Amino acid sequence: MERQALVLAGGGARAAYQVGCLRAIARRVPEYRPKILTGVSAGAINAAHLASFRGNWLDSVEALSALWLALDTEKVFRTEARHLLLNMWHSALPLVSGGRFGKKRLRGMVDTEPLRQYLESALHIENGNLKGVRQNIEDGLLDSLAIITTNYETGRSTAWIESKVERDLGRGQVRVERGRIGLAHVMASSALPLFFPAVAVGNAWHGDGGIRLTAPLSPALHLGASRILAVSPRMRPPDPASLPALPELPVYPSPGQIGGVLMNAVFLDALDFDALQMSRINRLVEALPEESQKEVGLRPVEVMVLRPSCDLGALARRNEFRLPRAFRFFEKGLTNSHAKSSDVLSMVIFEPEFLRELIDLGERDTAARGDEIEAFLRGEACSVPVW
Repeated sequence: MERQALVLAGGGARAAYQVGCLRAIARRVPEYRPKILTGVSAGAINAAHLASFRGNWLDSVEALSALWLALDTEKVFRTEARHLLLNMWHSALPLVSGGRFGKKRLRGMVDTEPLRQYLESALHIENGNLKGVRQNIEDGLLDSLAIITTNYETGRSTAWIESKVERDLGRGQVRVERGRIGLAHVMASSALPLFFPAVAVGNAWHGDGGIRLTAPLSPALHLGASRILAVSPRMRPPDPASLPALPELPVYPSPGQIGGVLMNAVFLDALDFDALQMSRINRLVEALPEESQKEVGLRPVEVMVLRPSCDLGALARRNEFRLPRAFRFFEKGLTNSHAKSSDVLSMVIFEPEFLRELIDLGERDTAARGDEIEAFLRGEACSVPVW
């Protein structure tokens, strides 16, 4: 196989969908093992696990599935009513007092210390670093791992890279930091803005890697990927022309509905646009003579994007009752109870039943495209447009 890359996007709990996709692929194409792994937001957890696991690819994917299925909301953030009320009070006090009171800054709406403790055990952390990554690189099983964060001081994306190759990624808005990757990088990349607290990495505070990453495929591209498989936890938006006209003005959008649109714009729209642009560039490059391609330093890089066949927000709405009672009480104040879908909910429901549904959906969707995906991984061009 060529030097392939696996790009795992963000989306909180929705990243469990990626696990189902990878399980189906590992069973159908057992020799598939990407040499380049990049992770953003919750996708950083999946990328970190796969890069550090000591064993064959199928076993690593099965272990990742077990990691997700052993989760519940209380292993991700504290859900006690007292703690949630205290955080709400700390966030509201500076606002209602004009900044005279409440000088202590709120570090996220929830406390993610339970997630840090869980990942410290599940990812086999040693001295703060991912133990198996360096060993897999030395054994030739992995070329590069890249975890993306956002530096809140500079407003730029930072690509933390552990790799055996020296390649230039310092272009545009992405700053490159080479060295060992550890738990702090994974926690920072998966820190949903405002909801999860930022994490100190080095001498700066870092948060979710999807905030400023306008070209999610670029780290894999500059690390030398010849073929990129990306998994997006977002259903392809329907054609506006196919949508029925609304009979009347709907209910005013709730903060949760607006937040869902913002989250999609931050985490997932950029991947769709980047894949579309790369597909267009590929067609242009292929139209050039081979000598001209070498002269301008361009090469075609095929991209395939896997995505859910149904709305994960609607699936989350049906699983809302699984949330802890105290968290569900406060969540209802931010969402529209009449809405059939909630993108924000789909990012924060870490209950095993919901995660199992996402994993099963990923397996079914991938199996349905099995022939096409296998052909792509074995070297054929992507036969279905990325958009």
